Amino acid sequence: MEGGTGPAVLMLHGSGPGTTGTGAWAPTAEALGTSWHSVAPDQAGFGRTPVPTGSRGGLRLWSEQAAGLMDALGIDRYAVVGHSMGGAVALALAAARPQQVTRVVAVSTMGAPGAPLSAGLDAIWAAPATALGARDMLSRLVHDQALVTDSAVDARAAAMRAGATAYASLFPPPRARWVDELTLSTQALAAVRAPVLLVHGAEDRITPLETAARPLLGHLADVRLHVFGRCGHVPAIEHPHEFRDLLSGFLRQDRRH
Repeated sequence: MEGGTGPAVLMLHGSGPGTTGTGAWAPTAEALGTSWHSVAPDQAGFGRTPVPTGSRGGLRLWSEQAAGLMDALGIDRYAVVGHSMGGAVALALAAARPQQVTRVVAVSTMGAPGAPLSAGLDAIWAAPATALGARDMLSRLVHDQALVTDSAVDARAAAMRAGATAYASLFPPPRARWVDELTLSTQALAAVRAPVLLVHGAEDRITPLETAARPLLGHLADVRLHVFGRCGHVPAIEHPHEFRDLLSGFLRQDRRH
């Protein structure tokens, strides 16, 4: 997904089966408006983007893919917004490309040193591409269970089936190793020079606040944390208006420099 003009914002999705750039970020990109150049790719292993032969994904692959995409588009300065796995990729990209990445918004992020594999994330990575699998996954993602509607379940199950071939090689058990693979070193985190906004749900059961976001406060040079109460793993869905106001306010600060 790509649209709009003006300052560029690279938007990186998370790691659940059925996730795509458009599915994760289309409402947020629309809310930002056409005065931003939004780029929301399907990362390798998601949607119809295959994993390169011999690879099982990983932080290096996804961050290099993101950097290569922006290079191919001729965009040399951009903000990065990432959700969950995408937050870890955004931080890795900011560490590797300090001259290009102007700001980072890491939502419900992975990547913190020492973060364990939660039971919720283990279940999501293992979710089968069925209606029951989709319902269970969605119920784990949100705090407000009223959001787990039949139409949302049907749409997610269809997306899971459509992306099943590309996704099949990602995150096989034992899955704790994939959390470790998505963890940034303290040296990498120290190399992030861009301002970082961490956004998290207080009731996140997938990447819990205490093990995912709070540890990053001690490792990033320019960081702030916003916590939504009564919110699970997807603040953009559970608190859409506040989330978009928070995001646009943080990104707009770039335009004043």
